[in-house]
Amino acid sequence: MPAPDKQARRSVFEVLAQRAADQPGKRLASCGGEHRTYGEMPGVAERRAAALAALGVAAGDRVALVTANRIEMVELFFACARLGAVQVPVNTFLKGEFLRYQLDDCGAETVVVDGPGLRAVAPLLDRLGSVRRIVALDEAGGGAGAGRPPVPVVPYADLAGRPGDGATLAVPGAGDVASIIYTSGTTGLPKGCLISQGYFVHIGDAWRSVCDLAPDDVVFTAFPLFHLSGQALALMACLTGGLTLVIEPAFSASSFMPRARDVGATVTMGVGAMALAVLATPPSPADRDHRIRYSMWIPLPPALQLQMEERFGAPVNAEGYGQTECAPVTFSRLAGRRRRETAGLPAPWLDVRIVDDDDVEVPRGEIGEIVVRPLEPDSMFSGYWGRPEETLETFRNLWHHTGDYGRMDDEGFVSFVDRKNDALRRRGENVSSMELEQAIATHPKVAEVAVHAVPSAATEDDIKACLVLAQGQETTAEELFGWFEARLPYFAVPRYVELLPALPKNAIGRVLKHELRAAGVTAATWDLEALGLTVDRGARR
Repeated sequence: MPAPDKQARRSVFEVLAQRAADQPGKRLASCGGEHRTYGEMPGVAERRAAALAALGVAAGDRVALVTANRIEMVELFFACARLGAVQVPVNTFLKGEFLRYQLDDCGAETVVVDGPGLRAVAPLLDRLGSVRRIVALDEAGGGAGAGRPPVPVVPYADLAGRPGDGATLAVPGAGDVASIIYTSGTTGLPKGCLISQGYFVHIGDAWRSVCDLAPDDVVFTAFPLFHLSGQALALMACLTGGLTLVIEPAFSASSFMPRARDVGATVTMGVGAMALAVLATPPSPADRDHRIRYSMWIPLPPALQLQMEERFGAPVNAEGYGQTECAPVTFSRLAGRRRRETAGLPAPWLDVRIVDDDDVEVPRGEIGEIVVRPLEPDSMFSGYWGRPEETLETFRNLWHHTGDYGRMDDEGFVSFVDRKNDALRRRGENVSSMELEQAIATHPKVAEVAVHAVPSAATEDDIKACLVLAQGQETTAEELFGWFEARLPYFAVPRYVELLPALPKNAIGRVLKHELRAAGVTAATWDLEALGLTVDRGARR
């Protein structure tokens, strides 16, 4: 399987400038009815970069983004890449301590917010000493702060700049850090993955090759731009190939296919949970009235892939595996060898092996941990922000340890089996067990808590919380749900809750989660979803 076409190591802005010179009038990105062409974007990025520099943002400074998908996020992606500032896209559904932790951990001095983002960030500012300024995409007046001097709020419109602004800024190199993206793929609190400019370009090159994207393709997706999937798999794949990207402000199952038809999409991208939601919409005579030639939905079981193909008449590829630290690790191409039940073949720019706990490669067909190492520059992340010891640990014995179990068959196809570490993935989001347990433990009636994954029909995990109440306390499913909804990201709200007299523990007091997982959903478990206790879409932020 050939590697993607690669030239000398390039930075994000260098690729943008080259595409702008080649095809200035072609549309690069659209979102929410706003559009930017390849020819426009370098000038916009330079002016925004110069305006940020005038505010005091320097190369290497962190600029956090707390906003839903919109064209300004695309502008800021390229503006930060031009300036050399490190953009930190934050999950828009984080709130309270979840949000405070990431903003504090990265040390962001500048936070860009939409209206809901400002409402979420403002109450936290008294505990965010690094924040020096807020940039508001929507109208906001005065300063923001509680218990500290107000933080100035700068309207995004004030960062428009003038032609020529930013022309003297140095262009960052491929090895410079472009972004910190937080991941909860292992035990402990979320860690910030350092994403270099070259790694962004590599992922774009890689997925463009994987998906056999052509210059005249129009890619349509609702990937969030706070994920690597939105920024790299979608935006950078389009940029490196000179394609057009249409990105939705938010995912809607009922409008996804009609919108894809309306914008003339030839390729669609999404996660498996989105595909399930689209399949659940009523069939329509217009289901095959589109230009789509290829759809990628990862992960998605083979039977559901075939359902998508039968209903909508376009080939589906769901064979791929990767993580923020290394994407993609494995994949299949429509024109190559495929096994739908697997995650595909190892990427040719990586060495991929399956090993035991001593890092010894296991025989083909046996289960072990997936480990990888690069065969080319820029094909992996650069480490964890502020965590050199954890970076060294994950790269022990010169292999990056993914924390995921898999197997490799005799033909080299890799299958994902399970997560080795105590992590969950729900509705396309990674959830740190430790972070969720710490949050639930602040409930005044909860003495102890342990959360674990429960298999879900939606292709990923559901979450079960096992609670031990404080002595003499009682609660109800309704009371717990109301507390969860007010304090937890919607995707981290447990579906299942069981009240236990005690948690199973070993001799040194460690919770035996394997026993909780083995028990699963018992007769005494509350299913909040079955009780009608779910977070409404409008209440997610």
